[in-house]
Amino acid sequence: MIRYKKDTNNIVTLTLDMSGRTVNVINHEIVQAFIPVVEHLKKEKERGELSGIIITSAKKTFLAGGDLEYLYQDLTADEIFNFSQQLQNFFRDLERPGVPVVAAMNGSALGTGFELALACHHRIVVDAPKTRIGHPEVKLGLMPGSGGIIRMMWLLGIEKTYQILIREKAYRPKKALKIGIIDALAKDEADMMEQAHTWLLAQKEGRRPWDQEGGRIPHGTARHPEMSQKIQALSAMMIRDGKANFPVYRTILSVLTEGSMVDFDTACRIESRYYTNLLMGKVSRNMIKAFWFDQNAIKSGANRPKGYGLFRPKKVGIIGAGRMGSGIAFRCLRQGMEVIVKDVSKSVAERAREYVKQELENRIKIERVTEAERDEHLSRIKTTDVSADFESCDIVIEAVFENEMVKAKVLREAEEYMDDYSIFGTNTVSIPITALGKRANRPANLVGLHFFSPADEVPLVEIVRGEQTSDETVARAFDFAKKILKTPIIVKDSWGFYASRVQNTYILEGIQMLQEGYPAALIENVGRQAGMPKGALALADDSSFELVLRYEELAAQHYGPKYIQHPAVTVLQIMLNELERKGAVKKAGFYTYEGEERRLWKELVDHFPVREQDYPVDQIKERFLFVQVLEAVWCLQEGIIQTIPEANLGSIHGWGFPSFKGGVIQFVNDYGVDEFVNQCKIYEATYGPRFKVPKMLVNMKKGQAVFV
Repeated sequence: MIRYKKDTNNIVTLTLDMSGRTVNVINHEIVQAFIPVVEHLKKEKERGELSGIIITSAKKTFLAGGDLEYLYQDLTADEIFNFSQQLQNFFRDLERPGVPVVAAMNGSALGTGFELALACHHRIVVDAPKTRIGHPEVKLGLMPGSGGIIRMMWLLGIEKTYQILIREKAYRPKKALKIGIIDALAKDEADMMEQAHTWLLAQKEGRRPWDQEGGRIPHGTARHPEMSQKIQALSAMMIRDGKANFPVYRTILSVLTEGSMVDFDTACRIESRYYTNLLMGKVSRNMIKAFWFDQNAIKSGANRPKGYGLFRPKKVGIIGAGRMGSGIAFRCLRQGMEVIVKDVSKSVAERAREYVKQELENRIKIERVTEAERDEHLSRIKTTDVSADFESCDIVIEAVFENEMVKAKVLREAEEYMDDYSIFGTNTVSIPITALGKRANRPANLVGLHFFSPADEVPLVEIVRGEQTSDETVARAFDFAKKILKTPIIVKDSWGFYASRVQNTYILEGIQMLQEGYPAALIENVGRQAGMPKGALALADDSSFELVLRYEELAAQHYGPKYIQHPAVTVLQIMLNELERKGAVKKAGFYTYEGEERRLWKELVDHFPVREQDYPVDQIKERFLFVQVLEAVWCLQEGIIQTIPEANLGSIHGWGFPSFKGGVIQFVNDYGVDEFVNQCKIYEATYGPRFKVPKMLVNMKKGQAVFV
C-alpha cells in the first residue's frame, strides 16, 4: 500500500502502491493506511530525524481521483460531509509535519489525486505525452471537496482558480506548469527524484502561505471592491454561457467568494458543506451516472458481440474529402493510423490533407501539438483517385453524398480491392444498411458507421447493424470506434436509426409550437434554456427541411396504417412548397443568412402569426424534453437501441440532450416514473398522440420500477 524508505539525508520517500488495482485512488483504504505513517513522521520530526518527504507512485500514474463507486451510494449528508472532512484532515496532517513535502508525479494526477499533490509544498511532474494534471471533475457535475479549491485559490487567486476549474479539463505537464498548478518538469523518473531531493535539501522548513503570519491570497479577497466586481462579472458570464443549469459552476464561485473572507481551515469546512450539497443534488448524480457508470459500461464492451479478438486497425481508407471525411481522417491520424483519402480526383482529395494540416496548426497554437508531431501526422496521410490503393486497408469508410446509388457505387468499387478480412463502413444518416447490403459483394462485412458533424469533435459513433452484417464486423467496428476515442453505440437498422430519429422529435415539436402561435424567438430561447445546444428551428435549418420530412416518410413506411402524421409536417410543406425555403443549405429557412450570421426570418410572423399570449415557459421546456424521452423509450421497446447506457450517452453525445439530466432514460428516473407517466397523459390529452406512453413505461409504473 505505502512503501517507506529513508535515506542518509533523513529524506523519506513514500511510494504509493495499492494492491489489486492498476492505479492508485483516494479512498478510505489509502487514508487509513496513511494514518500510522503520518504519526510516525511527526515523531521523527520531533526527534530531529526528518528533513523532507517525497510522495511518489509505483504505478504508471501518480494518483487517480476519488472513489465514485463509494460516493454514488445512497449516503446521507452527514456521511458525505464527514468523508470530505476526513480527507481534508488527512491533507492538513500531510502538509503540517513541519517539514517540506514534494509530490513527485511520475504520471497523471487527477481530481482528489491532484488535491493530495496540492497539499504538498512542491510539485514535480515527468513531462510525458499521456500525463494529465488537474481537476476535470466539473464534467461530472462535481468539484474538488478536499481543500483543493481553497489551496488553489491561495496559490493563484480567485479569478484564475475559477477559470481553471470550470474548463472541465486536465492539462498536459507543460501547460500545467505554465498556468501555475505545478512547480517543475522532469525528463524522466530519475530526473524527477533527483530534482525532489535537491529541492528538499535547500529547504529549512515546510510551511504553506496560509499557515504563515501575514499570508495573503493573490489579487485580493471578495471584500476588495475590484475583486467583488470581477466575481459579479464571472457570475454573469456563467449565465451567458448557458451554465445556469449546472449547479457546480455557481457552487465553485460561492466557495471561492466565501472562502476568501475567512481563515484557511474555516474555508475548507465551507468547501465541505458546498461539496456535500452538490453531491446530494440530482444533477451531479445524473452526470456521474452518465459520464462514469454509463460511459464505463459502454467502454467495457457490454453490448459488443462476444468471442472475437480485439481488432487493431493500422490502415484506414476514406472515400470523400469533404468536412466529414476529413474529420474522420484527422481522428485516425491522431491515433497513429495510416490514412488513404480518395475522391473524384487527387486534387480534390488533397483537401483532406489541407484540413488536417490546418487542424494541427490550430493545436500548435494552443500547445497541444508540436511541429514535429504535425509533420509526422502528415507523413501518414496519402491522397488518391483510385480504389486500388485500398488493397491493404483494414477498414474503408465512405463519407460521400447522401444518395443510395452513389454510396452503392463507391462501395462496389472499393470491394474489388479489399481483402476478405477488411470491413466497409458507410456513413449514412437515413439510408438502410440492409438495402446497401443487397448491392454489396460481401454484405456480412458491411456496417453502418454514422459519424456526427463535426466528425473530429462529436464523441459519438452509431454502429448500425444490417440484416446481413456479421457479429464479427460489428465487433470490429466497435473496436475501431474505440481506437479513435469515440463512444460507440450499437443500433438496429431501422428508420432514422437512433440519434436522428429521436432528435427529429425535438425539431418537430418546435415547429409545431410555431404553428400553435408561439413567437419563434421564444421557441428558440426556451429550447436553449431547457439545455439543448440549439433552438429547434435553427436545428431544422441545419438538418434541412427535406431531411426532417424524410424521417417522417420513413416512419410512415415503417408503421404503415398505424402511422399518425405529426402536425408539424404541414408547416414544413408550406415552407418547402409554397415559400420555397429549404433551410441553411439554401440560405433560406426559418432563418435568413448574411455571411456567417443568421437571424430569424422576419416574415415568419406573416405566415405563422403569433396567437398565444400566455407563455408557459416551464411547460414548453417539458414538451421539448418529453418528446425526446418518449421516442427514446419507444426505441428501447422496439430494440432499436438495446441498453440504457447507450441510450443515455447516445442522447448526450449525439444530439446534445441536456447532460445535467443524465440522458434521455435517466431523465425518467430523475423525474420519477409515476410523475412522468401521469404528466405524459395530461400532455397527450392536450397535444395529441405523440405524448402516448410506451407499454414499457406503463409496466414500470405498475411494478414501481426504475431504469437501471
